[in-house]
Amino acid sequence: MELTTPLKHNSIKFLLLGSGELGKEVAIEAQRLGIEVVAVDRYPNAPAHQVAHRSYVIDMLDREQVLDVVLRERPTYILPEIEAISIEALFEAERLGYTVIPNAEAVNKTMNRKNIRRFAAEELGLPTSRYRFVTTLEGLREAAEELGFPVVVKPVMSSSGHGQSIARSPEDLERSWEQAKEARGDASELIVEEFIDFDYEITLLTARTERETLFCEPIGHIQQDGDYIFSWQPMEMGRKVEERAKEIAKTITDGLGGRGIFGVELFIKGDLVFFSEVSPRPHDTGMVTLVTQSQSEFALHVRAILGLPLGYKQLSGGASGAYKAKGDLQVPTFRIDPSIFGRESSLRIFGKPEAHGGRRMAVVLVMGEPKGALEKARELVEKIELYDPLQGGEGGESPSLEKEEGGEKAQEREVQEDPRGEGEEPPTSEESHQERPTLFQRFLKVFQ
Repeated sequence: MELTTPLKHNSIKFLLLGSGELGKEVAIEAQRLGIEVVAVDRYPNAPAHQVAHRSYVIDMLDREQVLDVVLRERPTYILPEIEAISIEALFEAERLGYTVIPNAEAVNKTMNRKNIRRFAAEELGLPTSRYRFVTTLEGLREAAEELGFPVVVKPVMSSSGHGQSIARSPEDLERSWEQAKEARGDASELIVEEFIDFDYEITLLTARTERETLFCEPIGHIQQDGDYIFSWQPMEMGRKVEERAKEIAKTITDGLGGRGIFGVELFIKGDLVFFSEVSPRPHDTGMVTLVTQSQSEFALHVRAILGLPLGYKQLSGGASGAYKAKGDLQVPTFRIDPSIFGRESSLRIFGKPEAHGGRRMAVVLVMGEPKGALEKARELVEKIELYDPLQGGEGGESPSLEKEEGGEKAQEREVQEDPRGEGEEPPTSEESHQERPTLFQRFLKVFQ
């Protein structure tokens, strides 16, 4: 294996299509091995732009703009780091001889819920929730009646939970329909899923090359409004269930092929394991590996792309907690309690140039036994404030494990808390409403 020096005629070059906080960590790991990094995004000064050798701002859904950058830079490897990319450009880049990670067809399957669900359930035979695809409100009503309430409604293409909701009764369906149609991405078709009352959910990071497959320790996580807020590693689970999770992860990643790390998302109910989704890139819940593993998910991703050995050592347990903005800020400025910087805790600020409501701006990382580390992460996230010195006032919020959820054990990794207006009760009995667990209570149950 040969490695090179950047900015030379023979440099190994990564082209990142997507330059957020995950792409930033990939860029840093790549540069540690002398790789030249070019970062692309739809807005200037994205996190990975700030550490790359060169950067571009383009419409990544525009085939010609993507191909123009590819032909100008002639990268060794093209790394799609987000879903909103022209798939036609990726297929054309492969046709021209460029290497897409893991490959263009894998990206095509995983960026669209219809493609990946049919591939996993119908071609590979993996267990999933029951589902239907619909294009009309009447079709949504028919699918919901067939599957039984509650149902989970999602656009076939969206990110970070946008447009996703739970419909608990026929009265909710029109609201779910409108919410899905307003989502960014492709809302021309919706997937309607059976609601799985799962015990917990995990991400199983799976790194693969043509020669080997490596599984990281399972990562437990909590989602809110369809987006990750807390994760911890390792997630304690029975040997039989963990082995089944690995079988499913290997089946789906072998089916997709290529090199790199995959974030395989799974629901666990008793001894049953259900496939949910897979991302062919580092996963947001895997940011915890920055402090728990000798080689983080980002380092393993780079190693897998280059065909290097995939070994690593588990250094510690740990947890991560995301910090999100709650308002729009042009000059996001952090007011931070010094206790965040402890012997076993740290903070990563992503460097996003502007804050918007719900935008992830930083992450707290804590080493230690997972339950204690998770509680510590929750406490530390609450010690962060975000404001704009030109505007005054706070513009950030700490996700809380004690915030009430909109359902029993909602498939919260992908769904909004509740599709109703604030304060409106769901159509359940008063007793079941009172027994509905909070996120904090769920967190305690996971570790029992």
